[in-house]
This record gives sequence, structure tokens and C-alpha cells, in this order.
Amino acid sequence: MSSPSSDALLGPADIRELAAVLGVRPTKQRGQNFVIDANTVRRIVRTAGVRDGDVVVEVGPGLGSLTLALLEAADRVTAVEIDDVLAGALPATIAARMPERADRFALVHSDAMHVTELPGPAPTALVANLPYNVAVPVLLHMLDTFPSIERTLVMVQAEVADRLAAPPGSKVYGVPSVKANWYAEVKRAGSIGRNVFWPAPNVDSGLVALTRRTEPIKTTASKREVFAVVDAAFAQRRKTLRAALAGWAGSAAAAETALVAAGISPQARGEALTVEEFARIAEHAQQKGPVQQ
Repeated sequence: MSSPSSDALLGPADIRELAAVLGVRPTKQRGQNFVIDANTVRRIVRTAGVRDGDVVVEVGPGLGSLTLALLEAADRVTAVEIDDVLAGALPATIAARMPERADRFALVHSDAMHVTELPGPAPTALVANLPYNVAVPVLLHMLDTFPSIERTLVMVQAEVADRLAAPPGSKVYGVPSVKANWYAEVKRAGSIGRNVFWPAPNVDSGLVALTRRTEPIKTTASKREVFAVVDAAFAQRRKTLRAALAGWAGSAAAAETALVAAGISPQARGEALTVEEFARIAEHAQQKGPVQQ
């Protein structure tokens, strides 16, 4: 593979010029904040551990800052973009700035939450600057839909990054933490300042690295059943699991029975449980069947 030129990446002036030509004004509705710093996108690619054999899927490529950096390192890149104008312009940007890799790029013009298949070889990595307002559902959807994704690095709002990577017992441990852990080992992988974006967001950003579990969680319960327990447990955080799971189980007494059978104290709270423990609760309910009111 020939190497792209060092000036192929987009800088602040390039981003603003592209946006002006396209008539693009970043919208809060879609959580658009474009990365304008070449060093930052290279750092993201490096932190993601992208290799020359990787097939990378990127969600929300915007004007192409990260896309170009990914194309420098990966074998192929598929970008999923919902915005009509941005999706229409990106292939031309790739062809103009990195023509030697243009045939290694594919665009899917769609809402990432509705994507169920991608062109070309199965993706091995997900690397994305995720729009803040849909970061968690998009991440979980992609991990669920594409089990071939082994490694993920996403840039999200710092608060969301903390939640995703939080361990049991943490004040910010919750539904995103448990559900992400169903698929992968999750850890914080760095922080990103506000000044590398245009427009600059009013919050800091964080990198989250996810490594797909080599062995799935051992349980006879389905993902849907486990996630139903997780949702119920955190819907009322301050309550004990006996109380919080009453609606899910059919009654507080039925919830207590399920918890005791799973080896978990009915007085415990959801933020203390691992994903494996939530699976045990779901497993018991699956065996016995939830009690109906």
C-alpha cells in the first residue's frame, strides 16, 4: 500500500472551508462537533490500536477528519453518516485528499441505529467520535449487531465515558456500565480537550476502549432477559433490589425469591452487582417464570 501524503488530514482552515462550501452549520440536534486537530485524530487511531489488516467502521464521520486518519492506518474504512449533505460530500473529500486509498473507503448513508449490515468484509474495529445525544444506544447497537468487532474506541462526553467504564460500586455505575460490560471489557483511555473541536462543546470529552469478550457471559438467560433485569434494577436506584425488581418479577416477594435463588441479598442495590450477577437473577426467572400480578 502506498503511503498517503502527510498533509492529507484536515486542519482547522480545511474544516471551515469545507463547511462553508457545503453550507454546513453544525447542529446541536445531531450533536455535531467536528474535530479540527490532526494530532488528535492520529492519537485516537493510535490509541485504538488500528492495524493495517483492520476493517474499521466509523459512525458519524462528519467532514472526514477521523476518516482520513483511519484510512492512513487501516485496510478498509466504512463510514456510517445520517446527514444528507455530509454523506454526499465525504466520498469526494476522500478522493481529493487520499486518492490512493479511495477504493478502500465505503459510505453507508443511514441512521446507525438502523444499520444491520455493512458492505465488504466484516468489521474488526469500531472507532468513532459519537454524537453526544445518542452515544450509548449507538455503541450498544453496533456491538450487538456486529459481533466481529473485536476492538472499539469511542470519543464521547466525559460524563458518559465515566459511566461506561465505571466498576460496580461506583457512584456513576449504571445501565450503560452493565450493558457495555455484557459485550466487552471497558476502560477509560484518555481525555480530549474542548479546543480540538469546532464548534467547541461546553463539556469535556473522553475516550473509552472496549475489548470484546473472548467468551460470552455464561448464562442460559438471553440478552433481552438480562437487560430487562438491569433496566428494572436501575429504574429506582435508591431502592433495594427486592423493591426495585418487584414490577419485573410480579411482586416484591417474587423478586426476593429470585434474588435468594441467585445468591444475591434482597437488600442489595443494583449499583453493587456485576453483569454476571444480573445474569444469574435473569436465569432464575427464566427457569421459574416471573410471577404475574
